[in-house]
Order: sequence, then C-alpha cells, then structure tokens
Amino acid sequence: MKLHELAPAPGSTQAPKRKGRGIGSGNGKTAGKGHKGQNARSGGGVRPGFEGGQNPLYRRVPKRGFNNRFRTEYAIVNIEELNSFAAGAEVTPEVLIEKGIVKNPLAGIKILGNGEINVSLTVKASKFSQSAVEKIQAAGGKTEVI
Repeated sequence: MKLHELAPAPGSTQAPKRKGRGIGSGNGKTAGKGHKGQNARSGGGVRPGFEGGQNPLYRRVPKRGFNNRFRTEYAIVNIEELNSFAAGAEVTPEVLIEKGIVKNPLAGIKILGNGEINVSLTVKASKFSQSAVEKIQAAGGKTEVI
C-alpha cells in the first residue's frame, strides 16, 4: 500500500453542507435560518439554559445542603474482602491496588468493619473504623495507620 492509495472507509465521510450557495442547493438565500428573528442574526441565539425571560429551571429548583469542595474522600475496603489474603500477609495500599480490590486510592484507604475476618493479617491503611480494628485484632492481626 502506498500513501496515495489511502482512503477512508466507504460511507464514513460526508461532504459538508454548503450553506447559502444558491436555490438549487436547497440551502440558499436564508441558509437554513428562516426569515428574520434573533436566530437569523449574526451572533444571534440565546445562552444555554435561557427560557425567554421566564425564571430558568436552574433557578427554580431549590438548592439544599452544603457541598464541601475540600473534603477528603477515602477508598473504602470492608474487612471481609481481606479474607482472600494468606495468613500472616502484610496488606498495604499497593497490594490492594495490585489485587484489584481498590481501583482508585483517592486520598487514602479506609478499612471498615463490615463482615468477618478469619485470617491474621498486618493491615496498613490511612484510616480504620473502630469495629475493623477490633475484628482484625480479634483474628490475631495488627493494624497500622500510615
């Protein structure tokens, strides 16, 4: 194959509409803009969300609560997911990502106490819930905040 033989797949490209190029084109004279009015003018039209002066939807809908832009979000792991590790293993954020338990570590990893754990592990994470710490220690493991 040579450069001059390259061509797009048949039907994948279309010639652009040539507006305002005579009556025979079907898009002549007003070029598809109709007769007069705001949308026929150059630079005409209204901004997104404008409803002709009526109070727009984004102002009619009540706004509730407070969204803290600076909150820290943690990736959550329940202790029942740690049962897949061998006894005595060290569980770190890198290992959790490698195993696919955590996809995006966000600001860190928080271990929650949902479920049961029956292997003793050394778990290293950014945060632990109180119940997670109790269950990990009851299974003979250790927790370490990093």
